[in-house]
Amino acid sequence: MVQRRIRTAALFAGAAALGMLLAGCSAPGANKGANATDSSGPIKIAIVDAQSGQLSSLGDWEAKGAKMAFDEQNAAGGIDGRKIVYTVYDDQGDPTTSTNLANKLASDGNIAMIGTAESADSLAMAPIMAQNKIPMITSGQSPKLGELHNSFVFLNSPSSTAYDETLAKYLVNDKGYTSIAMISNNGAYGAGERDAFKASLKDLSVSPAADQVVTPDQKDFSSALTQIRGKNPKVLFIGAEEVETGLIVKQARQLGIDAVIAGGAPAGTPVYVKTAGIDNAEGTIVSTPYLGNDTNDQTKKFAADYKAKYNETGELHGAKAYDGAKILIQALQNSKVATGQALSDAIRAVKYDGLVGHFDFDENGIGVHETQIGEIDQDGNLVAANG
Repeated sequence: MVQRRIRTAALFAGAAALGMLLAGCSAPGANKGANATDSSGPIKIAIVDAQSGQLSSLGDWEAKGAKMAFDEQNAAGGIDGRKIVYTVYDDQGDPTTSTNLANKLASDGNIAMIGTAESADSLAMAPIMAQNKIPMITSGQSPKLGELHNSFVFLNSPSSTAYDETLAKYLVNDKGYTSIAMISNNGAYGAGERDAFKASLKDLSVSPAADQVVTPDQKDFSSALTQIRGKNPKVLFIGAEEVETGLIVKQARQLGIDAVIAGGAPAGTPVYVKTAGIDNAEGTIVSTPYLGNDTNDQTKKFAADYKAKYNETGELHGAKAYDGAKILIQALQNSKVATGQALSDAIRAVKYDGLVGHFDFDENGIGVHETQIGEIDQDGNLVAANG
């Protein structure tokens, strides 16, 4: 797997460039399919998320959230009498696969895309989606997505900058911690977390006690954690996805590191708690825009509907995708099912009070700009932090 990741990273730029060249063989937007010109047929939307591989739990949550919103709209009559037809594409959490899918979903006649959940995959797809003039509403949160200044890319959650500014201020200003070690992976998500949290600490005049970097598919963290243990930090910040974060915490505790664990959205998920173990995960501080299903009437309804549809408990990632799909639906309604740049402009114009916050897209396509602080309780649930 490590070798595959390394090979993937090496091929990333070339694959993206090849994808752009392939897309460039036809006029921009020319391959949006018959759907784009048929004003009476179904509206074709792509849902792109990992349905296999290590990140499949994340992709499953995301796809279910989006599907629920589209199914609700279809049950209510669709959009101007037209049904939404969605197709779920499995990107396997792999940027090269995502690059290939970007071309396929355009040729399949999709006019918009929800996904993918992974920053690296979203970054790989973004130039091809722009070439084909297909808006994408992604759950990736790397600041690099906003730095693309791509008018077809929208985030359905805050970027890592918002997550980590809130987290750093809570740890330093509210709790008084200054001895903070960091461990992050060098994937798109982990690197974004590392950069954002480190910058936030610098703004607070705090230097990390340690700053260890691992790879996304690494399983043994003993070397990095031994270095961290030598610094005896009070807090261990982790910038990695759900499973890896859980493995790091489990191994940190085994090495005798008793620091408070802190992180972004992955550290608030059931997959993280299960991987780390409840005893190890208890007390984890989490920066998140979604603190739970009982926050207000809107989250309660989402959770109840999600439970009824899937017999599962709703959570952040499904909520993000649900919000993204609802925003797309509103844009389609407002624009009378526009396509291309007109649909992108319609998405940007949507103001929406969603499950993860108030959406008001800025020039970088970021819609939500604030998070809250939660913690993992003794039962493994994410709840509002106490003070």
